[in-house]
Amino acid sequence: MAEFPDYYLARKKMVETQLIPRGITDQRVLSVMGKIPRDRFVDEAIVGEAYNDHPLPIGHKQTISQPYIVALMTEALELAGVESTLEIGTGSGYQTAILAELSAKVYTIERIRALMVKARQTLHELGYNNILFKAFDGTLGWKEYSPYDAIIVTAGAPKIPQPLLEQLAEGGRLLIPVGNKYTQELIRVTNKKGNYIKENLGGCRFVDLIGVHGWKE
Repeated sequence: MAEFPDYYLARKKMVETQLIPRGITDQRVLSVMGKIPRDRFVDEAIVGEAYNDHPLPIGHKQTISQPYIVALMTEALELAGVESTLEIGTGSGYQTAILAELSAKVYTIERIRALMVKARQTLHELGYNNILFKAFDGTLGWKEYSPYDAIIVTAGAPKIPQPLLEQLAEGGRLLIPVGNKYTQELIRVTNKKGNYIKENLGGCRFVDLIGVHGWKE
């Protein structure tokens, strides 16, 4: 296997200048983001921008989210390491890797098969073996392995897809950007005995969540 340069210092700087000053305090999240090679999840042509403070294109009109947004969403899931976690929108696989470090098992769905295949290859090369992949409509969730302790949606939805609420375990957390195609609010939903408690974690901007319970293509 080819040797890859180690961007250790770039990761350290990302954590110290982008995450900690903005209020990310979960030590497990900070540690994992200082460890995972984000540079492996972007195209070679833009690898020098891998640790910059903004999203990057990954092809197929999709993006790898800004590091801070990845950290914010991950922290909001409050993962302890024992969870069964569902990810809607595998994308590059970077968020998937972080979830795999912080959960017991990750189930990840990607609508665009080519992205899923590439992400699966990268994650395999990095040694992850607690991830299951599916090329599917993420708005329908993955009923077979439900309920999930944590669900994260990395695309903006017009509303919260009902199947995802139904697949959320008692006490589970669902994180999803909800709004129009130009601006969304990051919503955390907690399942408390069938009551879905919603919290607004602030404004964000994601690509569209396409599917039966999302936006039409």
